[in-house]
Amino acid sequence: MNHKKITIIDVAQHAGVSVTTVSLVLSGKGRISQTTAERVNRAVDELGFVRNRQASTLRGGESGVVGLIVRDICEPFYAEMTAGLSEMFEAQGKVLFLLQSGSTGKGLMRCFETLLTHGVDGIVIAGGVNSVAGLKERAEEQGVPLVCAARSGGIEGIDVVRPDNMLAAKMATEYLIRHGHKQIAYLGGESHSLTRAERLGGFCATLLQYGLPFRSEWIIECDYQQKCAADAAETLLSHYPKISAIVCHKSSVALGAYFGVLRTGAEVGGGAVDSFYQQKIALIGMEDAPESELTEPPLTSIANSAREIGHATARRLLLRIGGQNLEAQNIIVPPALVERESA
Repeated sequence: MNHKKITIIDVAQHAGVSVTTVSLVLSGKGRISQTTAERVNRAVDELGFVRNRQASTLRGGESGVVGLIVRDICEPFYAEMTAGLSEMFEAQGKVLFLLQSGSTGKGLMRCFETLLTHGVDGIVIAGGVNSVAGLKERAEEQGVPLVCAARSGGIEGIDVVRPDNMLAAKMATEYLIRHGHKQIAYLGGESHSLTRAERLGGFCATLLQYGLPFRSEWIIECDYQQKCAADAAETLLSHYPKISAIVCHKSSVALGAYFGVLRTGAEVGGGAVDSFYQQKIALIGMEDAPESELTEPPLTSIANSAREIGHATARRLLLRIGGQNLEAQNIIVPPALVERESA
């Protein structure tokens, strides 16, 4: 005779509570009333539910598992940031439980509840969260520390670790200006992106600081796909041949722009003084990637060290998991110039 294995879902249904509540009673976390806890424990005994090793560990305080929610792990920034997180957590004997919320972030709350159900020690949300109501309160209710790691802002009242986007754009623009460029365009990002807004702020402010022209038609939207960036760069330079340099929103945009420049018959690299025979376009990208070294010439970038953002995020979450009562911080990791030979 086959006996059905009793699951946590069966316990929740028998006790008339949510799966999350059962998980919290088993782990000893969260604010659960004594009456509810007794009802759950009674259901556990009546059904013969076996409290697994994870639940036993949780009853002692920690599971050794940290949850991570990303929109798209294929994005280079978040892939490298995840590597940084994993390095730090593994050094502390913890592992990452990775979930994807989807490109629009609509699955964020579903992922969040799944991690709570599994009794993780803490949660990292990577990327923008838009306006998910009650996320902070939900984390506090369950007693689970929460940290945001993002390119731009996070949740009010929650630790956020992020790059300095305005400074990165300022550094990129000043680098081109120092090399004699005065006709500078900005390529990449989409209008709904807060990261793009911050970088454009740094770009435009720097142009104004140096008394250089700001032309809205030289600020072009496109996603991070290299083909899109190549097409956009080719179109931009075909319509505005006086442009001598482009600040690129991401490293993938810079790589796409590289091929777009070549399509126009121009070369990549050089200062503002054109070759007598052939125009040269300088490119500088943000969010440095190893592929930037493979072009000829290699592309200069402003690196925001996604791996270091992962390290800093892990350090902050480990402090909170350790029970330290800290004020929420906006931790900004400064960018660095990775100078190669394109300008």
